[in-house]
Amino acid sequence: MSRDALVVGINTYGNLPRLEAPAEDAEAIAQLLTSSGEFRVKRIPEAVTDNTIHVGRKTKVTLKELEEALVQLFLPEGRMSPDTALFYFSGHGLRKNRGIQEGFLATSDVNPDLSNWGLSLQWLRRLLEESPIPQQIIWLDCCYSGELLNFDEANPGEKGKGRDRCFIAASREFEVSYQDISEPYSVLTKALLQGLDPKRCPDRWVTNYTLIDFLNQQLKSETQRPIFTNFGQEINLTRQWEKAAPVVTVSPNAICPYKGLAYFDCNEEDPKYFYGRRALTDQLLEKVRQGNFLAVLGASGSGKSSVVRAGLLHQLKLGRKLSGSGQWKILPVFRPGEHPLQSLAEAFPEPGLSVVDRATQLAKAEELIGVGAVGLGHLIAAAEASRVVLVVDQFEEAFTLCRDSTERQQFFECLLGALERTGDKLCLVLAMRADFFGKCAEQEYGGLASKIQEHLVTVTPMSREELAQAIIEPAKNVGLAVEPELVDQMIADVEDSPGSLPLLQYTLTELWQQRTEERLTVSAYTHLGGVKGTLQKRADEVYQSLSLEEQQTAKRIFLELTQLGEGTEDTRRRVLQRDLVTEQQSEALVDRTIQKLADAKLVVTSSLIEKGSQSGRVAVVDVAHEALIRHWSRLRQWVNENRDALRKKRNIEQDAQEWLDKGKSGDYLLRGAKLAEAENFLQDYSDTVPLSSLAKEFVQVSQADRRKVQTFIGSTIAFVLAVIFYIVGFAFWQQQQSKKTIEAVFLSTDPTKIESALPDFLKEACSLKNKAYKSKNETDVVQALAYYRKLREVTGKLRTNHPERYKNHVKDKINIPGIWEKAENSLAEIIEEHRIPKLKEYLFNKHEPKLGKLVPDSKPETFEKQYTEGALQTTYLILRRDFGAGADLNDDRKIGDEIEADMMPCETLKRIEMLWREATADRCGWYEQNSYYKAPNCDQLGQETLTLLIFDSPAHFPVERLKFCKIPN
Repeated sequence: MSRDALVVGINTYGNLPRLEAPAEDAEAIAQLLTSSGEFRVKRIPEAVTDNTIHVGRKTKVTLKELEEALVQLFLPEGRMSPDTALFYFSGHGLRKNRGIQEGFLATSDVNPDLSNWGLSLQWLRRLLEESPIPQQIIWLDCCYSGELLNFDEANPGEKGKGRDRCFIAASREFEVSYQDISEPYSVLTKALLQGLDPKRCPDRWVTNYTLIDFLNQQLKSETQRPIFTNFGQEINLTRQWEKAAPVVTVSPNAICPYKGLAYFDCNEEDPKYFYGRRALTDQLLEKVRQGNFLAVLGASGSGKSSVVRAGLLHQLKLGRKLSGSGQWKILPVFRPGEHPLQSLAEAFPEPGLSVVDRATQLAKAEELIGVGAVGLGHLIAAAEASRVVLVVDQFEEAFTLCRDSTERQQFFECLLGALERTGDKLCLVLAMRADFFGKCAEQEYGGLASKIQEHLVTVTPMSREELAQAIIEPAKNVGLAVEPELVDQMIADVEDSPGSLPLLQYTLTELWQQRTEERLTVSAYTHLGGVKGTLQKRADEVYQSLSLEEQQTAKRIFLELTQLGEGTEDTRRRVLQRDLVTEQQSEALVDRTIQKLADAKLVVTSSLIEKGSQSGRVAVVDVAHEALIRHWSRLRQWVNENRDALRKKRNIEQDAQEWLDKGKSGDYLLRGAKLAEAENFLQDYSDTVPLSSLAKEFVQVSQADRRKVQTFIGSTIAFVLAVIFYIVGFAFWQQQQSKKTIEAVFLSTDPTKIESALPDFLKEACSLKNKAYKSKNETDVVQALAYYRKLREVTGKLRTNHPERYKNHVKDKINIPGIWEKAENSLAEIIEEHRIPKLKEYLFNKHEPKLGKLVPDSKPETFEKQYTEGALQTTYLILRRDFGAGADLNDDRKIGDEIEADMMPCETLKRIEMLWREATADRCGWYEQNSYYKAPNCDQLGQETLTLLIFDSPAHFPVERLKFCKIPN
């Protein structure tokens, strides 16, 4: 292996102060590289004393001379190029700031007044880009060298050429470099000489990584701190003597160097066996160095989690490749889960705290994150470290597991907003399956999709060489041999199969279990069934070893651990272990089955913090890897056979969880068609995919509530009609309407009966509308609104519940869509004539708008009384109450479905938007800056939109209605 070095030390300058240390610095480095590094060293300037070549102390160096020497070093002529090239410089450094800042190494002939600044680092960058040398080393000991090197100028990057590089600069961009007055050497060179001294590690090479470790330790208390970056594999620098590599012996209890279906983590052990992703790790490090956001996307099974954890985070903690990263604060990696904001908060408590102290810190984190980006920014700013790294793994869970669209939106806005507020102090890293990128682009989400595109690194399949490293090198570390034929066969089996790394690791783990004479053999591989057969065979063996009742339990566990894809592949989901217990499957049976599956590495168990529990933690279960979902045919069959049932089950359980979260309020019980669907589910699927205990209770309470309602309705039908009398006006009832028509429209569920009554009902509504216009009487207005609301409600339900019946208008049938549209237009006209003036009165008050505000500690069940008098309260009344559109049909405090949302006329929504914007100088409305929830410019409403204040959270159906109405246009 050939190694060349160019060592430059310039003392003498024509137009800059003379220096004393550079020549001494350079000569000491040159001697050490020659004697202990096996380098062929060229010195500049070169002098000869007593037949001994050394760095000249008084000789000048021209720019032309230095450029030619560097070209010869990094672009040598002829076929033979060195494997390693090292450039050391000690002397003056200059900065040129003429609009564009540029760094230079000063040669003896520099004269800034004549625009001769010396050797340009941009030129050096281009030289390194073209250089074929695989190992490149640059050490600069000069003032302001951090800015000179700047690593954006002098580091050309990998460019796909697999370079190993080591760059060290004496000081940061705002610092000068120093010479120790008690030593002949500058501070950096003195530390380099000590770090390169082979006597420090007599039995092995000093490498660029061990050198950086030494410099960090040696100079940690110095005023001058070097900056550096390392890329690629280790570069051998100096050594005392060559020693044969130690023979690794394997004990009977040797550590398995492979991970099965688990990822390689950032811990003491896993990175030792993590191979094949050096180039990708360096690419991630470069992204982190350049900015504060990184998105790592790849197929399921491509190794995203491993390269982020055992690659990127491990290298950041070591601090060998990026200056100062060893002192950064790296927060625990988290997954979004069902409640991403809660998961985010759990990343902040310090490790090793008592239960009480941890709970205190967690509560504080939750409080701040509840505020949004501002609160998260405070948490980041409070860290003493110069930089905080926050990693969100399995980012797709924000779509697959988080069902609350509002919380999802808030989670994204919190993360991205904190990035803007904290500058470079926060470094946010997302790891996500590539097929979920489309989900990020479905809504604006604060610019999430564009942010990902701008800072994206795609995890591509490993090359043959990288796959060979991943197979062979971990085995070497524990003294195992791998048959060459086995390596070739495994690579052939996986190289054309994206996402096969978990299968590869699982197969290697099984081969390790069956190793013979400390060798991994191709015969054992064939017996296992190859990469694609090993997992299938092992999973089937484990399943067959279970008892019949354990098999039934295992089937249910795996179904529960599978999240059904919505336009994407199925994924995994975490489940609370207690939720797996049913009447048929006891807690003991579930525990026993999970333990057996965990022992076989098919599932993993862990715990999460749970508010209110005595222990503070609750057990959770997760499938070991999505590869099991994709490649175990038995599980695929189970999922496909039960896909529809699983969807229905999850919907019921989601409603049950919301009921629990709302204190088991009767307002959140199942009613009507949804209750009927739940009952049908229990009848059809209670044995195959049983509901959770909570969901069963939820259905039972809903049934009991229905019985109460039915009893009440059966005994008081006359009272219902009396209420109708009150709504539409008793006098008008007597004069204009038959009892039969009223009952048909207000009480019947028979489409035919309703249809027959609608024409007469529409005529009467028109009469009431005209009467209200003429009389301006509030009673007439209320009657007209009631009729048109009822027309909207019943026609909306007919269209929703019987879509095929009204898909196309037939001449001899009632035109339901036409009546629905007429009712909307008339409702909007009545509101415009009789309700909007009240809103305008508040918005355009003489002195200033009287907007009103939310009453402190008010609850949604107080309806319009949540607000003080003003425009907010009136807007609420116009849209949600019988004062106007009456969209809250069930009086359950929410717009809970499409029928309720459609009660709000588009023209009314647009009119309200226009008036609010006019009154607030275009700051407040339904929508602001890519969000229906946050309005940074609307100080009048606390930087929140009308959408959030009028409809609460979540506001899915109102938002969809606003979009349908083209708001914003």
